[in-house]
Amino acid sequence: MTPEDFVRTHTIVARPPLVPEIALHLATEITPIWQATESWLAERNIEPPFWAFAWPGGVATARLLLDDPSLVAGRRVLDFAAGCGIASIAAALAGAASVEAAEIDPLALAAVRVNAALNGVTVATPDGDIVGAPCRWDVILAGDVCYEAPMTAHILPWLRGLAAQGAVVLLADPGRAYLPAVGLEPVFHLTVPTTLELEDRPTRDVTIHRLMP
Repeated sequence: MTPEDFVRTHTIVARPPLVPEIALHLATEITPIWQATESWLAERNIEPPFWAFAWPGGVATARLLLDDPSLVAGRRVLDFAAGCGIASIAAALAGAASVEAAEIDPLALAAVRVNAALNGVTVATPDGDIVGAPCRWDVILAGDVCYEAPMTAHILPWLRGLAAQGAVVLLADPGRAYLPAVGLEPVFHLTVPTTLELEDRPTRDVTIHRLMP
């Protein structure tokens, strides 16, 4: 079974809350998708199936881009830690010149490809950890990435460096513990419905910040 076949087999096509313009292959319940990936994880050392859900940061970012396409129209866009690819797809639908989705999980990259095809858009999916790569983008989207101290410490200097080179870095955060306390300019706010299977509350208040150098 290919990664793309795995994604299709263990999900259904649904439309996430607040973004009905986009269809995605999503898990309907958390337990079956996690059980289904256990053998896959053991064989391939792949991350848990975070790609099977539309997380609040991605939902808010997609909503922002679809409501204000000028943020990405004609620009080169990177969706960092893309998950299911909802922000990537929104950027493509909003008229981005090119879109790349970065993920270290091969199943997540497969999910992005499957979801992009479902929505009739093109999203590139480079392999491997992109952190440290030189800037080749005009806009970087990063949704819900400050959930662990090591992750934040790994990515934040690079993202700030991209901002220092002139890229617009949009950091969507639903109240995670390791969001930096300084160097953020709020640009958008949205309350996003969530599932108690993933979160500890029925909604998450997401703020999208522009990250300063």
